[in-house]
Amino acid sequence: MSTTLTESPAVAEPTAAAPETEAPAGNVVPGSDGLLLEVDGKIVPNYAATLVNFDDGDVVQGTVVQIDRDEVLVDIGYKSEGVIPVNELSIRKNVNPADEVSLGEEVDALVVTKEDADGRLVLSKKRAKFEKAWRKIEEAAESGEPVEGTVIEVVKGGLIVDLGIRGFLPASLVDIRRVQDLDEFRATTVRCKVIELNRSRNNVVLSRRAILEEERREVRQQIIGSLERGSVVEGAISNIVDFGAFVDLDGIDGLIHISELSWSHVNHPSEVVSIGDVVKVKVLDIDHDRQRISLGLKQTQEDPWQKVIDTHHIGDVLEGTVTKIVSFGAFVEIYNGVEGLVHISELSEQHVENPRQVLNEADVVRVRILEIDTERRRLSLSAKQVDGQELVPAELNEEGEVITPKDHDVEEAIAEALGDLDLGDLSEAAPEAEAEAATEAPAEEAAPAEEAAPEAEVAEEAPAAEEAPAEDAGDSADGNLEDAAPEVDPALEAGSADTVDADGDEAPAAEAPAE
Repeated sequence: MSTTLTESPAVAEPTAAAPETEAPAGNVVPGSDGLLLEVDGKIVPNYAATLVNFDDGDVVQGTVVQIDRDEVLVDIGYKSEGVIPVNELSIRKNVNPADEVSLGEEVDALVVTKEDADGRLVLSKKRAKFEKAWRKIEEAAESGEPVEGTVIEVVKGGLIVDLGIRGFLPASLVDIRRVQDLDEFRATTVRCKVIELNRSRNNVVLSRRAILEEERREVRQQIIGSLERGSVVEGAISNIVDFGAFVDLDGIDGLIHISELSWSHVNHPSEVVSIGDVVKVKVLDIDHDRQRISLGLKQTQEDPWQKVIDTHHIGDVLEGTVTKIVSFGAFVEIYNGVEGLVHISELSEQHVENPRQVLNEADVVRVRILEIDTERRRLSLSAKQVDGQELVPAELNEEGEVITPKDHDVEEAIAEALGDLDLGDLSEAAPEAEAEAATEAPAEEAAPAEEAAPEAEVAEEAPAAEEAPAEDAGDSADGNLEDAAPEVDPALEAGSADTVDADGDEAPAAEAPAE
């Protein structure tokens, strides 16, 4: 015969007789615990003592005696068996009764009603579990003891844990580190701490992380106690965030800030490390109160700035790669992690409106060190002050965009072309060319001379024009022809046989006239 639970005030206890049944006249047989009576000198069973006395809302215990598709029958020691409808079996939805209970299983059930419209005793397994769970959760919340349950659902933002009631475990509190795939916890049993409780709203918030941290607190204290500022330790990258990377140091995480990952500029930590990488890091700071460790990765690597300080001086010429172009100049990387600025005024001897006139990103250029600022870790460089190198600006359109860069090798190409010619033939032909220049050039200038001196005969003006040097001819073109006319040699006007060529040398008279 089953009995009711005695662990809570709401659970009914067995009595000598149920109030609904009148006890037969007789005396209780000593030592029978009220189960036997002596009536008229005979010993008879006291059936009334076997019935359970309970009220609606009490939690009782019984044995499963029958499982149907939509209900389960339970013997709780009452005059009739209790019925648990399928929707009162579990907090899960659409359950199969055979999956929730088995024949002969002892179950707890809450008395919904002692007699419904059909005269049945209606019970609820899930409400009994709910009531027991709430009492257990309330006690755990007060004492700080962990509770245990099974993950039954994965929802947005966390997990649903079956504690007899639905407990919510936020994703951020599932583990010490952020869990990427919550599905791996489905159907697993977890131990959690109750961090928030609201009975009126049936709201329970759990934290598995709190349990894990407590378990590891002692280990963490030992690890932090063994670390010293400045020491170099080894660990694995456990997580990467926008502001840095976390390193697992055998049970405690330390943070490498993004500025401590590399000597060169880093846009995102994933450019330098990946999850699972084993790295050596330097301990920069330890916060014992908050149990936080600051680490540095670049401190375990050679500082390229030290190489600059040790091996280079102002005036040294180096080769580097253009990494970035800005409005005021270009940044050139001379070593991995060391960049210097070539100001726009130091790009070329010629005026530069836009640095892209002379440089593009990824260009390899030679630069001269103008200044080394050790404290601020800055380099000032020059491209125009490099011997044997001149950056020729490109042409810009109206929007300031580069059209096409000028060809730096045009002059060399012309020189090579001239070098292929036979200069000996040219030198022999030079006198004849000079003579032709001496006769033909003045002839062409004779026409303006006619207008300058109208009184002279046309036949006599041609030699006169030949006498004037090229510079005088140029002045004539500017409108000073009237002043130049009186300076013609009278001898030439008279038809002298001698004339003067453009270089001031005398030339034979026979070659002077322009036919």
